[in-house]
Amino acid sequence: MHPLVRVHPETGERVLFVNGYYLEQITGVSRPESRALLDMLLEQTVRPEYTVRFRWEPGSVAFWDNRATIHLAPSDNAHLDFPRIMHRVMLSGDVPVGVDGRPSEPLVGTEPGRW
Repeated sequence: MHPLVRVHPETGERVLFVNGYYLEQITGVSRPESRALLDMLLEQTVRPEYTVRFRWEPGSVAFWDNRATIHLAPSDNAHLDFPRIMHRVMLSGDVPVGVDGRPSEPLVGTEPGRW
């Protein structure tokens, strides 16, 4: 169970922490209310004004921080005449903390693959 809005560990900013691949339900609301809220939030995460775009060129290096919301892989790189090689490095040990100071908690016994 993790906070929907978390405090970013480096900046102290409040950031949306929602990912449709891993999020099952918002606690404290009914399943239909949770579904409606999650659909609305996930729709917002892909709006252009909330996304960052990077123009890839030979030798480019880009970093993104998945400790906020979802990462959308670029789909407009077919025009490149060089391979785009990506290396993913995951940071371990970062436990998301909500604006109320409560850290994420592992849940046991939930149904896998459900959102």
